[in-house]
Amino acid sequence: MIHLDHRDSRPVYVQIGDGFKAQICAGVLQEGDKMPSVRELAYQLAINPNTIQRAYRELEHEGWIYSVPCRGMFVAARSREDPLWEELDRVVQKLTAKGISRQEIIRKLEEGDTDHAENV
Repeated sequence: MIHLDHRDSRPVYVQIGDGFKAQICAGVLQEGDKMPSVRELAYQLAINPNTIQRAYRELEHEGWIYSVPCRGMFVAARSREDPLWEELDRVVQKLTAKGISRQEIIRKLEEGDTDHAENV
């Protein structure tokens, strides 16, 4: 079940998407599982169905779910590491946009591995 926090600064559709991502990563929802219908989830959460549609559209765009015409939305096959790789991609893009070279990023990552290895 998705829980919404109205004090959360994130938009509701983002909270919904993040809730489903967490369920998929935790194995609560697995590949091929049918997602709740837009109407069903909107009724359960007492929110506008358009908000659910937007969350589903974002999840589908990011590859978390897929649509089967006349059947609904289903959980896509995903590696448990995919969200972390996607986050890394976003961080690298932000750093390069600030003028930090990929070589500097790689050097920093390698330093982090060295620091971790020394602490073990």
